[in-house]
Amino acid sequence: MRGFFPFLVLLAVLSFMLSCGGGKDKVEPTYRLPDTLRVGTLYSPTGFFILKGDTMGYDYDRICDFARSKGIALRFVVARSMPDLVKLLEKKRVDVLACEIPVTAEYKSRVLHCGAVNETHQVLVQHSGKGMIYDVTQLIGREVYVEKGSKYESRLHNLDNEVGGGIIIHTVEGEAALPTELIHRVSKREIAYTIVDSDIAQMNLTYYDSINIGLRVGFEQRSSWAVSKRTQWLADSINEWAASVNAQEYSKQALKHYFEMNRGPKPDSVKVDTPAVTPPGAISPYDQVFKQYAQQMGWDWRLLAAIAYSESGFDPNATSWMGARGLMQVMPKTARSFGVKEEDLSNPEVSIRVASKILKELDGIMRNKTGAGDRIKFVLASYNAGSGHVTDAIALARKYELNPRVWEENVEQAMLWKMDPEYYNDSVCSNGYCRGTEPVGYVVKVLNRYDYYKKNYKR
Repeated sequence: MRGFFPFLVLLAVLSFMLSCGGGKDKVEPTYRLPDTLRVGTLYSPTGFFILKGDTMGYDYDRICDFARSKGIALRFVVARSMPDLVKLLEKKRVDVLACEIPVTAEYKSRVLHCGAVNETHQVLVQHSGKGMIYDVTQLIGREVYVEKGSKYESRLHNLDNEVGGGIIIHTVEGEAALPTELIHRVSKREIAYTIVDSDIAQMNLTYYDSINIGLRVGFEQRSSWAVSKRTQWLADSINEWAASVNAQEYSKQALKHYFEMNRGPKPDSVKVDTPAVTPPGAISPYDQVFKQYAQQMGWDWRLLAAIAYSESGFDPNATSWMGARGLMQVMPKTARSFGVKEEDLSNPEVSIRVASKILKELDGIMRNKTGAGDRIKFVLASYNAGSGHVTDAIALARKYELNPRVWEENVEQAMLWKMDPEYYNDSVCSNGYCRGTEPVGYVVKVLNRYDYYKKNYKR
């Protein structure tokens, strides 16, 4: 027994050392990334959105890069609001929140922030050129338009106090109060100034080269992705990836893609030079190809020509910021679904052939959703933005007592609503945010061009 007691003491001491973290051979728990990572996110104009059937966005691209680097799959869960998103994490329904979660005391108490930190601030949006202001004190006596009840209104009132008063504050409600709409009005000189977050301003700068966003009017706001406080190991994995040279270079390119590449339309009166020569009396060098595929569709070939002009200006080598290619601006993913390689989209015949199949498919989707007289408008909007967004707009029109089978002033209006979180997060919508001014303007542009061709070129 005398030899057994010291052994018990030694065992107790070792147990105490291990339980308190002592000893050199402490065994840390090991964690392995799941085969499929559940990603929580929100629809937004920059971070996560769907366009022409493709999922895109700054945060979407980066979480996909993380998954590729780890050899895992992703499953996305889209919440309707930031509070709902955080609840998904707390209830263990998602593993990571791949969208911009504010780094504030409220959220730091509930989540573990991780990955690259995004820093934004509020800026003044004004028309560039003569008459620009360079200091906030110059806002005294000037009219600034912001959304009523928004953080921008709050900041503007504080700024007014800071400069001693005199800023003329106009508050706007409804669809007209959306940051994109106010920025558009500044670009048209309909209003002089508005205030928005710098990332929203930077994205809209890719549409309007007539605006200036250089004057900062608010403090730094920090945000990043987040995981549960119980999963420090996952935060470590994301942090390690985010700090890598490859991830930083990829993020840099994604930032340039979504916030710097020009998205503005080509002037409608300018025809892009193409390698082919347009014969006298022809609309384009590709009229015979338009006629071939239009006949198969039962369409007027001049309508196909109007679409091609609106898409690329008849440039077979055109590439858009979103990656659409060729004469008819077909998305590579869509082309692959028709058995066509991305590199073949620069061939005008291939581009027109694939586009004709897409348009025929969209015509079938919209056939029972609208009257024959309006169907072409629904098809054109679908070709521009994707049929999912048009279907959402139809559902919104029906819910809010507009005519879901009529485009003008009805579904057209609902398309514009899809720029507003109140509507694109509505329970009847499945495809989230859409810059509704794009498909609405596209329908008008194509049909105006088509009318011109009908008057000036034979069928």
